[in-house]
Amino acid sequence: MAHSRWKTLRERQLAEKLAEPDDVAEARHEIRLSMALAQAVYARRTELGLTQTELAGRSGLTQAKISRIEGSDTVPTLPLLTKLARALDASLNIALDGDSTEVTFTAHQHDAA
Repeated sequence: MAHSRWKTLRERQLAEKLAEPDDVAEARHEIRLSMALAQAVYARRTELGLTQTELAGRSGLTQAKISRIEGSDTVPTLPLLTKLARALDASLNIALDGDSTEVTFTAHQHDAA
């Protein structure tokens, strides 16, 4: 076998051994999504000067649930995300593009009377 062909075969074998199993890669992706949401909730809550307890009261959730969301310990449902967005007086924006994820809250603009 020619050296270049052997080298290519060896590199492919090494890459296969180093590749993550699909279930591990999926779990890592889900964790990244959860962490992006956690950071967005925390950032908006602190921007508003709210405690977790105050946000819980505004959203109809428990403080423990808010803590789990901010700690990336849960994957919230769409109805729960709706409650959070309302309580944070913002629109929730989620951009998913391959391995890239962006989660932000955009504050609602209120007209001055």
